[in-house]
Amino acid sequence: MSRTPVVGILGGMGPAAGADFARLFVQACADRMRELNIPVSDQAFPEHWLAQVPVPDRSAALESSDLGAHQPLDPMLQAVGKLAALGATTVAVACNTAHAWHGALQERFPQIEVLHVAREVARTLAARGVREVGLMATEGTYRAGLYDQALRQAGLVCHTPLPAERERLMQGIYDGVKVGNLALAHDCFSDVARTLAQRHGLSTLILGCTEIPLVLRSVPGMDRLELVDPADLLARALAQRAYAQAS
Repeated sequence: MSRTPVVGILGGMGPAAGADFARLFVQACADRMRELNIPVSDQAFPEHWLAQVPVPDRSAALESSDLGAHQPLDPMLQAVGKLAALGATTVAVACNTAHAWHGALQERFPQIEVLHVAREVARTLAARGVREVGLMATEGTYRAGLYDQALRQAGLVCHTPLPAERERLMQGIYDGVKVGNLALAHDCFSDVARTLAQRHGLSTLILGCTEIPLVLRSVPGMDRLELVDPADLLARALAQRAYAQAS
């Protein structure tokens, strides 16, 4: 097969989510190779680079009105610049909230395709015939409306948690996953998932923060509830770009 394009992953938000995204990408590449009848081997995987960089808190920046409120952008720009120097033609950002700066990243590096997670999710769910979803995410993601436009344009209705439930999600993310208290995180996430799905009669929830799928794989007592991991769909989109010349 011909040499695959170089692709990049912007991680570090947090590091566990970035590392897990790399795992999802490798799996997506193996699946894509099988779809294209390419023998799966070490040498058939594309050259890919993971940039794990410390990035200031994205939700806090979006909630602030200070002049330095957009400080996460600078390290993200520097990291994408390094990925570009390594030859990356497509970059996936392994953080939902960080997509609030997607436009700035894409504008600065027009030679690179910076994938947009919400658009990939909306496109996939619409193709599956999904019409209503619930969104579990960070406060920053809600405030930035990252999924609103993409889902609406794809014809999907999106339901979000109540303010107290959003606080519960943030507790699970910051006091749970980010400090290693996975039991607390699971309790927070499963409680909100169950309440949100039952309130609106939903069968599909988007886990719109890369920390949430690290803990929540299913919701106790709700076996038919589909949990959509945007990181998985984004990883598959990146794999498709990597093997575009082989399809």
